[in-house]
Amino acid sequence: MAKIQSLGSKHGFMASTMLVFSLLMAILSTTSAQIGVCYGMLGNNLPPRPAVIALYNQYNIRRMRLYDPDQAALQALRGTNIEVMLGVPNTDLQRIAASQDNANAWVQNNVKNYANVRSRYIAVGNEVKPSDSFAKFLVPAMQNIRNALAAAGLGIKVSTAIDTGTLGESFPPSKGSFKGEYMPILNPVIRFLVNTQAPLLVNLYPYFSYISNTKDISLNYALFKAPSPVVPDGSLQYRNLFDAILDAVYAALEKSGGGNLEIVVSESGWPHP
Repeated sequence: MAKIQSLGSKHGFMASTMLVFSLLMAILSTTSAQIGVCYGMLGNNLPPRPAVIALYNQYNIRRMRLYDPDQAALQALRGTNIEVMLGVPNTDLQRIAASQDNANAWVQNNVKNYANVRSRYIAVGNEVKPSDSFAKFLVPAMQNIRNALAAAGLGIKVSTAIDTGTLGESFPPSKGSFKGEYMPILNPVIRFLVNTQAPLLVNLYPYFSYISNTKDISLNYALFKAPSPVVPDGSLQYRNLFDAILDAVYAALEKSGGGNLEIVVSESGWPHP
């Protein structure tokens, strides 16, 4: 394991732990970082779903991201204390956007039918890009899922996950801004989140920033090991790349009408040899 020590961010993140062989979900607030692990299912010889849930419980991992409503995993989650971020895959966006009935059925089959599963967020779409054929269906799908949840009396927040490739500028963090080509997607997403008081989900990988610029970014800075501040930005001093990227996204949100939004880090991690 490697320790994440988040210091210097204006959002006051606490120390947390990252599993280097997995993806990480950190639900960040101004007072604490609540850690979870993303449950990916692309691979061979995967353990049975109940065995995976037992592993979460064994290590007291209380938050999980599921990228799609895998029925066996949801069944295994019944009655546990694990909070779930449940995904609507990109391949389903057009179908969900096309009909409120389709969204109602999705919520019935994957949320209401598992009333004793602690669904906390619905992540509609993942890293949707302007060039994607389904991009125009993203916000209508988000709205239909939210309508279905509201009709069912469920207060689960609806959002979508973006990656930091949406940033056009990120250094220093206070200069953070989104790329212009992403705004046709991000503007309606941000309006939706502001109107529904839901957080923005961000897949944040310091590794990719580091590996693309090892000349200017030190490994210690990327791995939370810098002994002193590395990046000054006004009154702030950044000692790790994670906080710097995160605050760049906050700055970009402030410039785009989302200054009051919170961010949930829906993925992070570091490659494991």
